[in-house]
Amino acid sequence: MTFFGFLDFGIKELIETLLIAGVLYYLYTWIRGTFAISVFVGLIIIFTVNAIVSVLGLTTINFILMRITDVGILALVILFQPEIRKLLYRIGQNTTIDRFFKTNESSTVIDEVISAVKNMSRVKTGALIVFARSSALQDLVDAGQKVDAVVSSALLETIFNKETPLHDGAVVIRDDRIEAASCYLPISQNPNISSVFGTRHRAAVGISETNNVFVLIVSEETGRISIARNGSLTSGLTIQKLRKEMEEHIGQVEQEEVSFTENVRE
Repeated sequence: MTFFGFLDFGIKELIETLLIAGVLYYLYTWIRGTFAISVFVGLIIIFTVNAIVSVLGLTTINFILMRITDVGILALVILFQPEIRKLLYRIGQNTTIDRFFKTNESSTVIDEVISAVKNMSRVKTGALIVFARSSALQDLVDAGQKVDAVVSSALLETIFNKETPLHDGAVVIRDDRIEAASCYLPISQNPNISSVFGTRHRAAVGISETNNVFVLIVSEETGRISIARNGSLTSGLTIQKLRKEMEEHIGQVEQEEVSFTENVRE
């Protein structure tokens, strides 16, 4: 089937064009806001110049540009190794698939965490709490200080107290329990993060860039409450907004399960 008289363009070519356009758009959204966009624009310019040179028959310049392109592709793989690794992580941890494996945090855990955050925010105690699925962040848990305790506001406030040896680093909560404390997270290199945010916030963004986690941050300087998910940071949350975000993105006990439990107790 041909849509245009001068082009052999049919259904197959249309599908290929749409697929290529989709991939290019996804790559653009991936590198948008990073210095990679400048490199991408530079590559487009080089390929455009190379095409013009080929049409004009300037073989020497064409040969030089082709060699630069060959070396440049290898250089890009090396230069953007962290970004490529993040992209592969994101593809492997598709959020739609993750919903089937996501562990629901109980309403009790949410209540205890919010109580601790409220108190720490009031007295400006810095905190960094990571909510992870049961199969995630095992390397960070192993490198941190093993706790394996029931989540309670008193314990969280004690851990992040400046006078305790575990206050530096993050707490990891998995399967309704505090798995570990004093866990050190990778720092995000995203240049778009405001300079008003320090290491704690950058670490929260860093771990959320490559893992399907929900991270809660309390600023030591201002007491401001923030969250990080999927490489983005939301700051200045109220307690009410925090509860809504936690219930929506961490999960809450389904009403059917609660009703069933109440019926059994009766």
